[in-house]
Amino acid sequence: MDEKTSDGKTDARSASVASESEGSAPVTPVVAVVLAAGFGTRFDPESPKQLMTLDGRPIICWSIEAFEADDRVTDVVVVVNPRVRPVVERLVDECGYPKVRAIVDGGPRRADSTVSALRLLESAGIPAGAKLLIHDGVRPFVSSRCIDGCIDALDGVDAATVAVPSTDTILVTDVVGGRRIISDVPDRSRMYRAQTPQAFRFGTIRRAYALAAGDPGFAPTDDTQVVVDYLPDHRVVIVDGDADNIKITTRADMPEAERIARRIDVGRSDAAGSAPSVTNPAAALTENPFVGMRPREVRSRVAMDGTSAQGVRR
Repeated sequence: MDEKTSDGKTDARSASVASESEGSAPVTPVVAVVLAAGFGTRFDPESPKQLMTLDGRPIICWSIEAFEADDRVTDVVVVVNPRVRPVVERLVDECGYPKVRAIVDGGPRRADSTVSALRLLESAGIPAGAKLLIHDGVRPFVSSRCIDGCIDALDGVDAATVAVPSTDTILVTDVVGGRRIISDVPDRSRMYRAQTPQAFRFGTIRRAYALAAGDPGFAPTDDTQVVVDYLPDHRVVIVDGDADNIKITTRADMPEAERIARRIDVGRSDAAGSAPSVTNPAAALTENPFVGMRPREVRSRVAMDGTSAQGVRR
């Protein structure tokens, strides 16, 4: 039963309390963090790759829309660098993405950008049991199968990552006399190439980063590594990846990305009328502090201090 506020609007928090009292179990928040804070030094510093278009839509929009379209994802946080922030804010407003709760500034390294998101979510009161999916914003073609696989995996473990088996032999090298020398050739059958999303219970990834903060040698290349290195007793499981889930790193990746984008859009056109809904299914979740607030209300609610991620969108 919905209650009304003094201005006549539905109070989702009151609705959630009523729902709980009637026996409905609260649903665990599923929060997607889209990392788009890179400066594209390997792509083109003058043309940020997250804003390049594929079949007429910016790469960052493709990534956000993948999580908007998944009914099980309740909230989206986008992490950006200050240079692209005004454009991303405009895109979010123009496209009307209902799940985007905050746009936050990242840092010079990937790990810094993840920490910015973790601090924002902690400030917002996200529970430790929430499911967090951290995704590279320049992997625009992540499938619902990969997203749902991550969400399901967290029912049995506290960490998971999308990955694909390596089809190439991996060589481990050392530098000897100024030359690269092969020191090991690992068994290829055990080698996987990491993709994203990388998924965690919020309390697990927050603790892993807290432990890593005290290590002067801390320099991870992805978030899974933080759990593997600093919480070795936690198992991280593999979710089967997808050949289309490519990461756009250099301009050489663009032709393949364009081909994939056109193929996906043709498929969407053929399936017109049966596209997944982008509405947020979590109308009243007592565990989710974001529910019941419009994006701008959430952005203005999250208080930042000098030690937190700066620049929550207001």
